[in-house]
Amino acid sequence: MTRVDILQRILDETRERLRSAPPDEAALREQVATMPPPPDALASLRAPGVRVIAEVKRQSPSAGIIRAGVDPLHFARAYANAGAAAISVLTEPVRFGGSLADLASVAAEVAVPCLRKDFIVDAVQLVEARAAGASMALLIVAALEQRELARLLAEAQALGLTALVEVHTADELARALDAGATVVGVNNRDLKTFQIDLAVCEGLRPSIPAGVVAIAESGVTGPADVARLRRSGYDVFLVGQSLMTSSDPQAALAALIEAS
Repeated sequence: MTRVDILQRILDETRERLRSAPPDEAALREQVATMPPPPDALASLRAPGVRVIAEVKRQSPSAGIIRAGVDPLHFARAYANAGAAAISVLTEPVRFGGSLADLASVAAEVAVPCLRKDFIVDAVQLVEARAAGASMALLIVAALEQRELARLLAEAQALGLTALVEVHTADELARALDAGATVVGVNNRDLKTFQIDLAVCEGLRPSIPAGVVAIAESGVTGPADVARLRRSGYDVFLVGQSLMTSSDPQAALAALIEAS
């Protein structure tokens, strides 16, 4: 089975969950209306130096079980103590073993911005993210038609969420920018082969305009990778698996942040 097949299956499963058990959007919007603004994700991502979005992830379709018995708060506290710019929390329940409860517990515990990392296909998922305390939400260009992407970007902005728009190719980057993305994540993982190649980030970086936050995703395993991608113009990195498998995630994250 290819990664594209997996992506499509996850999208189909997500839409089916939304159809079979639709969230109470009206109640969620009422809740959001009473909440204070979330932590400022853009300010955090644009701060000087190396910024890392550190991820809480139990498993994935490509890696299987990454770490059993994960306590999201344990990792969130470690990441915050090490100076994470933001914390990404997987909320997809079937393939990644995550939940909105994980996101809500982390957002309530740490002061840094939190990212809902999921397969977002409907505006109600953005409302859920905001109600759970998120500052950011992931939008995957490969998962959305252009009209959907623009609509979800606008909805995220209206909710006070910063959208991290993920791309894998030059065409997807052009679509993201055309839709108005101000934060773009370049994923080094090939959707068809599962292979990771840091050259993907390096190749697309010159096409990301000044003023748009550029984030390198996937394949950052240590300070040497951070140093390599910084030479290409990246200062923000989304890192998950190498931190989740570390015996000391706080020290591992601190080493990435200190990389030059």
